[in-house]
Amino acid sequence: MKKKKRQQQTQKKQEQDAPLSLKDALDSNLLDKLKAKQKELEKEEIQQKEAEEERKREERKQREKNKSFEELLKESPMDWKDFK
Repeated sequence: MKKKKRQQQTQKKQEQDAPLSLKDALDSNLLDKLKAKQKELEKEEIQQKEAEEERKREERKQREKNKSFEELLKESPMDWKDFK
């Protein structure tokens, strides 16, 4: 019986002596708000990445559209020697 009490007392002391984490120090309501803000920021970041990819695709498309005949000919894999 004494051992149980001692163990319980040592556990309580360890819990009290353990450093407080940020989660313990913050109010649960505030913690929920922070998590919601984090999710919102992650969504915004994903949207920005998608918008950047779309912009790059459009830019590439415009560049392809405005190429000169010479540039298209240089990029072509065909070789006139094959058709001689």
